[in-house]
Amino acid sequence: MLTVESVSRLFADFDKLRVLILGDVMIDSYLFGTVERISPEAPVPVVAVTQRTERLGGAANVALNIKALGAEAVICSVVGNDQRADIFESLLQSHQLPVNGLIRSKDRITTTKYRVIGNNVQMLRVDEEDTSELNQRETQDLLDRFEYLLQTEHFDAVVLQDYNKGVLTKKVIRNVIEQAAKFKIPVTVDPKKKNFLEYQGATLFKPNLKEMRDGLGRTGAVPILSDLFADAAIIQDKMQLKYIMVTLSEKGVLIRKHDNAETEEIHIPAHLRNIADVSGAGDTVISVATLCLALDQEPGNIAAVANLAGGIVCEEVGVVPVSKNKLHDEVLRLLIH
Repeated sequence: MLTVESVSRLFADFDKLRVLILGDVMIDSYLFGTVERISPEAPVPVVAVTQRTERLGGAANVALNIKALGAEAVICSVVGNDQRADIFESLLQSHQLPVNGLIRSKDRITTTKYRVIGNNVQMLRVDEEDTSELNQRETQDLLDRFEYLLQTEHFDAVVLQDYNKGVLTKKVIRNVIEQAAKFKIPVTVDPKKKNFLEYQGATLFKPNLKEMRDGLGRTGAVPILSDLFADAAIIQDKMQLKYIMVTLSEKGVLIRKHDNAETEEIHIPAHLRNIADVSGAGDTVISVATLCLALDQEPGNIAAVANLAGGIVCEEVGVVPVSKNKLHDEVLRLLIH
């Protein structure tokens, strides 16, 4: 059970952690403006641009969230050898995030998502990306860099953040989990559909409800909570996971721990919030869950704090990291009884 003292200690201890994040990175590019008329050329709104901004996205947004919570974050990924990669590196540096985990490849482009926001509403998204899997040379370069980082720096956790952009291949996933195990480092996973069942031996696996149902081939209406726990158990047993945590949107989050024949199943309801944009919420949830896990928090605490953090960032437009102070205050307000 969380107390005022334990929450204070938890948030202070975030500052002691170092996390290595491996996965698909990207730039989130925004055009903000106002809409006052429809184009005479086609039945589409005309957005008069008032502001442009570029932000770190994908696995890099996980790094931003972890840093915002006080911990150190290191990104390990493959980007293109292009101008967008230069921008990506400069964005990392502007947030005091290291670039020594990046591999540049002349055979890829740096993923960029362009979003057009008119009158605070997203009107259009344009993706510039290469979603093919890493080639043999890129894969080896990435694994070599990952192993070098593990050998030369201290990490308390590894996050595998998949956006189906080709970085997390089966070989990469298998090797990363094996290497982390040698160093006794917990691995948390935010999966996507393509390699959903490839994360055998990970510590904490965090799909959303749709990803879990797709991964098991489930169709039709969403079943009751007991059936969701049963599905979670199937995945957990199949993949030998210590924890599985499933985000359920407006129904909150469930977490199931299975360790040494001991099982805990907990459902955390959602808190009512003013949702503006769900972009990046999953990044925030896996970031907070990873830090709580690294500090040996109980399953209910991991799920409750991570669920609350995901709701907080949904109140902001665009992909933004969670505010440590706001999360701390909301935990005290809503989770202390």
